[in-house]
Amino acid sequence: MRISVRSLIDTNVLVYADASDAPTKQRIALNCIKEYRFQGQAVLSTQVLQEFVNVALRKLHLPMRQIKERLAFYQRFEVVNTSPEMIVGALDLCVLHSLSFYDALIVQAAMVSGCQQILSEDMQHGARFGAVQIVNPFANSPY
Repeated sequence: MRISVRSLIDTNVLVYADASDAPTKQRIALNCIKEYRFQGQAVLSTQVLQEFVNVALRKLHLPMRQIKERLAFYQRFEVVNTSPEMIVGALDLCVLHSLSFYDALIVQAAMVSGCQQILSEDMQHGARFGAVQIVNPFANSPY
């Protein structure tokens, strides 16, 4: 089993875990969530949970019961709540790194929670923001 590091899991990983139309990415996402959760290294943010619910409703068309079951599972992870201070920090990251506000808020949540990496397909693989590195779990996946 791979040794994992404390990681913030981005919305796209949660979405792929329920995306039956992308079976390879679904398998990778499920294994990734399982491994990081089992090792106690998985972190989510309230933003990620909100985005997941939006996609689950609008694009995946998951039943409400299934969405609530996923949320019940995900609330057992460490969850970083978005605060006004985090929003200010994200604004600074927008300026410093030319990030979109929502990507900057994800990076800020990872920094505040002491994560070494963000598991995301949506940001540039290998990019660094201080001590936080972006890792695309779907690129050359060991899963």
